[in-house]
Amino acid sequence: MRRVNWESWNVTFLACLFSITLLLATAYLTPVVVEAQQPTAVTVFEGARLIVGDGSAPVADAAFIVENGRFTAVGRKGQLKVPAGAARVNLTGKTIMPAIIDAHKHLAVTRDALVDQLQHLAYYGIGVAMSLGQDTGDVAYQVRAETIPNAARFHTAGRGLTGPEPGRTEAPYWVKTEAEVRKDVQELAARKVDIVKIWVDDRDHSVTKLSPELYRAAIDEAHKHNLRVIAHIFTLEDAKGVLRAGVDAFAHSVRDKDIDDEFIKMMKARPNMIVDPNLPDRGVKVDRSWLRDSMTAAEFQKLQADSKDDPKAQQFFGIQSRNLSKLNAAGIKIALGTDGAIPWAAHEEMADMVASGMTPAQVIVAATRNAADLIKLTDVGTVAARKSADFIVLDANPLDDITNTRRIASVYLRGSQMDRAALRARWTGGTAQ
Repeated sequence: MRRVNWESWNVTFLACLFSITLLLATAYLTPVVVEAQQPTAVTVFEGARLIVGDGSAPVADAAFIVENGRFTAVGRKGQLKVPAGAARVNLTGKTIMPAIIDAHKHLAVTRDALVDQLQHLAYYGIGVAMSLGQDTGDVAYQVRAETIPNAARFHTAGRGLTGPEPGRTEAPYWVKTEAEVRKDVQELAARKVDIVKIWVDDRDHSVTKLSPELYRAAIDEAHKHNLRVIAHIFTLEDAKGVLRAGVDAFAHSVRDKDIDDEFIKMMKARPNMIVDPNLPDRGVKVDRSWLRDSMTAAEFQKLQADSKDDPKAQQFFGIQSRNLSKLNAAGIKIALGTDGAIPWAAHEEMADMVASGMTPAQVIVAATRNAADLIKLTDVGTVAARKSADFIVLDANPLDDITNTRRIASVYLRGSQMDRAALRARWTGGTAQ
């Protein structure tokens, strides 16, 4: 028996949380955009342990130079040619990793709410987020084209395609014929979406899912327009079906049963395939005290109370956890995505991925370089020359314990240090410190 649809739970929960946040912001008449701390023209950061994000060994006593929002040189302290007059930031004892990339979100469709969500994401070290398939109207495309201070960059799949789902959101295209499918994909192509999203799921036998004829047409039409297709699936049978149809990525892994050798063989035959496992709630009570300072006391109390032991959830998680372990062991590329809108979810997802057998180093690659590959971004995902200077300064090493990604000292996006204190004060009604 299937458990509760946690995608819907995530969206509902965050809708309440962000409503409170926006009411606070309105009450205090605080502007939506908080000014970031602008970088000196050239800055050298030195002394930290550097996790590049490509799976290579960390660089001890590292140094890197940032100029005009980009990394210009990366190496070891004392070995880089530092321009005269460069500012220096001593990060001895800290660990640096690339900003996290969350390749599967569902975010707001109004500008102020979306910007607020992107700033929440950035606060927790997420530099890029992609919204998958429920973006109606023009706001998503307008925000995608902008660079907003203190906010994650935004990418979108626009409106995804699904079969009619009475009682559920009508944000995706509800399609019944191949002609409708092709027309809708053409519309997405005209808007230059980052990827095409399809849902192949009967929602626990409550709706008619997208048929093979229709998803084959969607994949075919998307490929004609040089667009990739990412599939939300539930069953192993449907996962094999969309693979045979040429799907490019999965927005969830198989959730009804353990995957078999045939599926792994099919996946390995597609070297460019990427899986965003999007694990469900692990079903165990967790300590969320690390979030206490970034929300009101009432919000935190509710959040902590919602974390409970749940045997049914543990069973559901177990299927997907085992499947992730098998895919990772087979060398399938894994990327990070969290579904819903919860801004800190990436950190819990990373811990769940480690609990599923991935090493912290593999999880960091999934959350940085591989997630960038899923969105087809070449200027983020690793700390390397000519890439955008998006990075997190941590107080402890996540290679020792993945939960150390939560111990954030500072976040830099496009070379600018975020004013996290001002955002925190805005959300909690306190004062910046």
